[in-house]
Amino acid sequence: NLQGPRYVSPAPNGGFVVSEECGDVKVFMSSRKLLCSLSSKYGHQFGNPAGVCVDADGSILVADEQRRTVHLFPEHGAPICLVSAGLRRPTGVACSSFGHLFVADTGENCVK
Repeated sequence: NLQGPRYVSPAPNGGFVVSEECGDVKVFMSSRKLLCSLSSKYGHQFGNPAGVCVDADGSILVADEQRRTVHLFPEHGAPICLVSAGLRRPTGVACSSFGHLFVADTGENCVK
């Protein structure tokens, strides 16, 4: 069910999240069955989704290389744009246990 998988992250429920080259992010259950597509569930249009991670609350964070943003997709509610400026080419994201967001920006060769 994947089209050009790029980045993968484990999810708290034993499942995982995968970004795809085709412009979507898919969420799978621990049984490897597709739970949802973020673009379908939230009506969100990705440019080029790259890095993905899941925070302690179970929200999914996605770095979008083309749109130069990082969005948070809560389990319930609308997506939230966390970063919309200051990124040249965000490719990786990670969340710390202290609630910090790390973004690998390959356009500036740094982590923000």
